[in-house]
Amino acid sequence: MKKWNSKSYRRSCLLKGVLSTAGLALLATAGISFAAEPPAGDPIADALHGDWGQIKLNLRYRFEHVEQDGTKTSNGDPIRLRLGYLTPKFAGFQAFAEFEGNTPVFSRDYNDKSNGKTEYAVIADPAEGELNQGWLSFDTIPDTVIKAGRQKILLDNQRFVGAVGWRQLEQTFDAANLLNTSLGALSANLSYIWNVRTILSTDVNMDSPIVNLSYNFNGIGALTAYGYWLDYSDPDDSGPFEYAFSTQTMGLRFNGKAGVSDNLKLLYTAEYAGQSDYQDNPEDYSADYYHFIGGLLAPNNGSMLTDITGKIGYEVLGSDNDISFKTPLGTNHGFNGWADLFLTAPPTGLQDLYGMLGADLGGYKLKLIYHDFQADEGGADYGTEFDTMLTKKFAGHYTIQAAYADYNADEYKTDTQKFWLQLTVGF
Repeated sequence: MKKWNSKSYRRSCLLKGVLSTAGLALLATAGISFAAEPPAGDPIADALHGDWGQIKLNLRYRFEHVEQDGTKTSNGDPIRLRLGYLTPKFAGFQAFAEFEGNTPVFSRDYNDKSNGKTEYAVIADPAEGELNQGWLSFDTIPDTVIKAGRQKILLDNQRFVGAVGWRQLEQTFDAANLLNTSLGALSANLSYIWNVRTILSTDVNMDSPIVNLSYNFNGIGALTAYGYWLDYSDPDDSGPFEYAFSTQTMGLRFNGKAGVSDNLKLLYTAEYAGQSDYQDNPEDYSADYYHFIGGLLAPNNGSMLTDITGKIGYEVLGSDNDISFKTPLGTNHGFNGWADLFLTAPPTGLQDLYGMLGADLGGYKLKLIYHDFQADEGGADYGTEFDTMLTKKFAGHYTIQAAYADYNADEYKTDTQKFWLQLTVGF
């Protein structure tokens, strides 16, 4: 057996990963005397904002290391720049344009999914420059904002529609969007998408109306009803087979928290969705989606250790006729393990039982997650994964972050370990 399958060796690797995550972040921040909050009269922020509008700047440098059985080890250090300009409002109109560019600095030994280096493990951050956003909005109608052009669309927890913000190049949408909050606790978010600008800097054409309606129950949580009708135009850009991502999905989600005592809150989420084939999708299937989360939050603001959070979750992407439930527009890195082995659920579906612990220790945010993956149909034991992340923000504009993911394969894919260390500057 390969050494990665040795339990003692894997325990050693897990320990090294956790220590590396914490140690590198602490070393990187040693000697830095930034205040936790931005100082009054921040000269850089003041220079970028004025009556003439706002200049938006975001710079992120990341080192990523990937070891995956069956491929060459990858090392990449891409740096990403976003630079945008937001106009002041005039007669209810406002416009925003943003350029986004990404390039490796020193290390190019990785498969970015467009450079042909398929012998290496994937780091999906190609060297590209693009228009990330370019939109015009109008908000003169009471409690209504209308926006058209290339834009971010972030719905709920981004499971179904999101920006995939973990990757260097974002996912944005050429779309028309209407957000209305005129009925008080009810908000209506309606969009029509005709193109997706992907994290690989490619265009995927579609004709897709999406509807997201949310009602807030004060002190309890929010109930959301949604429908997403995805009609892909090109058979080559629509999933593992022609038009596989052409789907219709409708669901309900309830998410909230409630006080248990002065310093303890109950966290809960319950979600169900049904999905079936749509338009040119040649398959006939109907798959279900479930997601349940229960947890506790102890803010404990009077000590160095705050926001202690514990959660247990169970997420199921079902399967029917060997066709799995799919979320092609979602921020899928945030679900089912950071090693990204389940960005698309296997044909037999996916059951993910996981636990999460988080805390803020003197301004350092720590998160630990453990996943147990199984097939939804057939009983296969896919594997397990351990993820950890340490984040520190300085002076309101600077963030350093270290993360580690370790996937231990059983009956699906191969052992994978990933490590990230990144610095972000945002104004």
